[in-house]
Amino acid sequence: MSSPASTGALIRAMPAVFVLIWSTGFIVAKYGLPYAPPLSFLAIRYVLSLACFLVWIAIARVAWPRSGAQWLHLGVTGILIHGGYLGGVWSAIKGGMGSGLSALIVGLQPVLTAVWVSRMGDSSQSENRVSARQWLGLVLGLAGLLLVVSRKFGAGNEATPSTLAFAVFALLSITIGTLYQKRFVQAADVRSANAIQLGAALLVTLPFAWMETEPVVPTAEFLGALAWSVLALTLGGSSLLYMLIQRGAATAVTSLLYLVPPTTALMAWLLFGEAITVVTVLGTALTALGVWLVVRTGAKAAA
Repeated sequence: MSSPASTGALIRAMPAVFVLIWSTGFIVAKYGLPYAPPLSFLAIRYVLSLACFLVWIAIARVAWPRSGAQWLHLGVTGILIHGGYLGGVWSAIKGGMGSGLSALIVGLQPVLTAVWVSRMGDSSQSENRVSARQWLGLVLGLAGLLLVVSRKFGAGNEATPSTLAFAVFALLSITIGTLYQKRFVQAADVRSANAIQLGAALLVTLPFAWMETEPVVPTAEFLGALAWSVLALTLGGSSLLYMLIQRGAATAVTSLLYLVPPTTALMAWLLFGEAITVVTVLGTALTALGVWLVVRTGAKAAA
């Protein structure tokens, strides 16, 4: 049985682990998408992830949500956070959008979340207020993000109307999904909650996957990318995102996504030899400062 100290340490480590795992998404796409169309890849990923969760649920005898309304709410969040977000991002990358531009567009989520919470949230609740310091953090984080991805813009990374539409669709999906989950989804076991979300995402993804004509080529790169997508990104990253949303204020949680593009840039440097410039380092530091301001202020308000 774990001690309160060890449990607290694990909880504090959750944001950092989430950022590290979530940042591998673009790396996985670079490995896997040359060998499969995006929605077919995601459909296979959802099936395998759902199977893993069902086995885990059966062994651990995890309880399912009792309320039909909660099944519905979890299904909606699964369609948005898994189906809409991942489907949009992977379709944009498959269509030729550069990782820097797609990361920048999706990286606008913290600002959209803060604007919505600030205008629509209950001002009587501290977690629903976006303070001046948090706004400063959001602006600094966005500025740092722009610096990190600025070097990735170029003729080869120009957006087309279709890829831009996919990326914006992904941005809106994860923003709405995060706010919806925070508002409507009650506390539930993360394993059964994820299983319901993945099942809903699979149902809406399959019809579009069947319309794709490109074949799936089971190369070693494809299988490795698929395995990481299932075990790390879905079972690990999606579970952490669910728990972070349930535990924290929406603005503070989504601000962590500012750290994903800089972390991805570091991984691309290690794996693919992509250059790390002074601008990248400065942008990463500025982004980290912005996220610290948002999360730190949110933690004080909650306390």
